[in-house]
Amino acid sequence: MNKLITAFLILIITVSCSNEEKATEKFDTQKVLEYCVVKAQETMKDLNDVDSLPRNIYPGQKKWNKVGNKDWTCGFWPGVLWYAYEASNDSTILKRAKDFTNPLTAVLDVPVDNHDLGFMLYCSFGNGYRLTKDPEYHDILIEAADSLATLYNPKVGTILSWPVMRKKMNWPHNTIIDNMINLELLFWASKNGGKKEFYDMAVTHAETCMTTLVRPDFSTYHVAVFDTIDGHFIKGVTHQGYADDSQWSRGQGWGIYGYTMCYRETGKVEFLETAKKLSDVFMKRLSKDGMPYWDFDDPSIPNAPKDASAAAVVASGMLELSTFMENDSEKMKYRQFAISLLKNLSTDKYLSKDVNQSMLLHSTGHLPHNSEIDASIIYADYYFIEALLRLKKIEDSEK
Repeated sequence: MNKLITAFLILIITVSCSNEEKATEKFDTQKVLEYCVVKAQETMKDLNDVDSLPRNIYPGQKKWNKVGNKDWTCGFWPGVLWYAYEASNDSTILKRAKDFTNPLTAVLDVPVDNHDLGFMLYCSFGNGYRLTKDPEYHDILIEAADSLATLYNPKVGTILSWPVMRKKMNWPHNTIIDNMINLELLFWASKNGGKKEFYDMAVTHAETCMTTLVRPDFSTYHVAVFDTIDGHFIKGVTHQGYADDSQWSRGQGWGIYGYTMCYRETGKVEFLETAKKLSDVFMKRLSKDGMPYWDFDDPSIPNAPKDASAAAVVASGMLELSTFMENDSEKMKYRQFAISLLKNLSTDKYLSKDVNQSMLLHSTGHLPHNSEIDASIIYADYYFIEALLRLKKIEDSEK
């Protein structure tokens, strides 16, 4: 009888260990990082004009469609190269990262009308300065922060997005959830020789959006419209989502990433709690196959397009979020969810491999305008390789 009980216990332990190993099956971060570096090198060899930058690849195409250095996405390709250099220490990639970064100074040669200076210049010059400490990069970032700050409206408490929309849409002052990412430039500048008030601008912007762009249920609007006389919130609407009250998945990702970054820069607990609750909403609404639809409320689901870029943004933001958790269960909840997104992005369905020059397939840029649907998009690649590097640093620190 004792032998039967012993055998039964051994069987239970064996099955339990097997299931645990399967649940925690290791993700080969280094292998996928190496894939990303190779893909960057392949694209790099095909690009000769440093003023022509990759933006998207549509189904059936092999090579990147290019944009100039005034496009809001212009900083992502140099950013990809800086991350590829960080991952590989390859001097050839370093040279090309500099080659594609330096011409972006032209962004500052025109009147300030673009709220995306963080995307454009912090992803490029910011990563460049972090890795090289080039003093010229430092000065350009300070100038960029000065320019971005001119769009700040103290009456409203946010940076103006899309100045053109004031007349086109009759929006006195508008701010989009994407703009949370541009605050990092202001935080950086305030701590690296720029004006100290940049810090206060960034904090006030985040606080204002926390009660306007972020809904009471911790889903997000894409656009908040404000009055300029007394600064009150008029309404929340969408521009790239399905409907004003729907949940555009990449917008939720910008919120997760942005409020996590704001907590890192300020230590304000309300930003951390907002990032956690935004993350919980995203996790709850994710489809069963582990990849987000472009908008969680598109009535054509399950036939709606997915958005790999949303998954990449959330993976990167949630990995950083996990590092701020004091509770081990919360830390692992957010980390493992982020890793699950990276695992899904690293399958044959989403890795481009020899399909085209990009790292990832199946992103959705602007479905209401029939733009970049089921395409490879440069910012998906940027946040993918950034997330992989963040995960690798976490893994290395715990070895």
